[in-house]
Amino acid sequence: MLRFPRRVAARLVALLRADPAGLRAGFLALVISTLTGLVAGLVLGSIADRLAELPGLIILIPAAVGMRGNVFGALGSRFGTALHAGTFRLSRRIDTLCGQNIAVAVLLSMSLSLLLALVAKGFAVTFGIHNAISVADYVVVAVLGGLVPTFVAIGITLVVASLSTRREWDLDNVHVPIVTATGDMVTLPSLFLAAELVAVDGVTPVVATLCAAVSLACLVVGWRSRHEIIRRVMRESIGVAVLAGCVSMLAGLTIDGRLDTLVALPALLVALPAMLSLCGSLAGILSSRLTTKLHLGLVEVGRGSWRRIAEDIALTYVFAVALFVMLAVFTEVFAAVLSIEAPATFALIGAILLAGLLATTLANVVGYLGAFVTYRYGWDPDNFGIPLVTSTSDLVGAASFMLVIAVFGFA
Repeated sequence: MLRFPRRVAARLVALLRADPAGLRAGFLALVISTLTGLVAGLVLGSIADRLAELPGLIILIPAAVGMRGNVFGALGSRFGTALHAGTFRLSRRIDTLCGQNIAVAVLLSMSLSLLLALVAKGFAVTFGIHNAISVADYVVVAVLGGLVPTFVAIGITLVVASLSTRREWDLDNVHVPIVTATGDMVTLPSLFLAAELVAVDGVTPVVATLCAAVSLACLVVGWRSRHEIIRRVMRESIGVAVLAGCVSMLAGLTIDGRLDTLVALPALLVALPAMLSLCGSLAGILSSRLTTKLHLGLVEVGRGSWRRIAEDIALTYVFAVALFVMLAVFTEVFAAVLSIEAPATFALIGAILLAGLLATTLANVVGYLGAFVTYRYGWDPDNFGIPLVTSTSDLVGAASFMLVIAVFGFA
């Protein structure tokens, strides 16, 4: 009975020794993701009153933020697989692997912004959000609010891929936290700057029409592209990305149900974006490592296959314990410096650690199953793994956090 844990421990040590520089870079990327997530949490806390003035907007936020991570996390995952296979080269030409992947990421980001805006309005109507903002408002916020984050995420992804090539890092360990951090840091302020247009009479319908036209054009161009990678990635990704957005919107509804508690203890609201992004990053790293091994034939689909990636799973939890404790400590420091109301220190550490580990476990299961199922049916798991785990981490992270809040008596 003890042989398997010992073998896993030995393989984990071997993994740590095999690529110490790459793992340090991955851990540093996760720390950066944690810090930027906290900054995003401060932004979210500062605009709590604005959320109350725009009913239903909270539904869109997790989906809009997560969508950037889904699209560009999948882009980084495809680049990671290409790096391991020796086929990756930086290029601006549209007919290259790099050029087509960049193009389809932009087309997907624009298309999905419109689709998620429409779905968000549908959720608001279905779940009875009183006086929810209009369809045009959702479109303006989602599409315009996504423009700057899209191009920032492209730049960050290319820089990380270039550095990974030159310094021989494992891109699978680095790109997800960095892209997630970018999504948190840039998307939230962009969304709320775009939301300022909603208050301008007569402007929103015109801007919404233009945004919808451009987004639909992007969808058609990507769907019917003569370039094989663009066409395949667009057709494989659009459905799962919309589904992922729906799951993230359920997270928004979950948060909305406890918004009063979060506003009463703002330190919890500050920690929330960082905790959700960490869950998604950790599960995304596992998913990326798994899909790379599937593509390279290092892991085969079959019974007991999870045993062959046990050291990768163990690595996720080594990172998780350190990072969730670090997140709680950072949150406590921010709360003390900025005079933000917070729970007791050890209660806050326990709550964040428990919620984070629970959410990461559930997201890992989804990432593992998603990679194997998609690979078995001949689809590219690079296009499915990141969207599945990031959206799942939003929902299970929000649900776990709200459950732990109730268990610890913060409510």
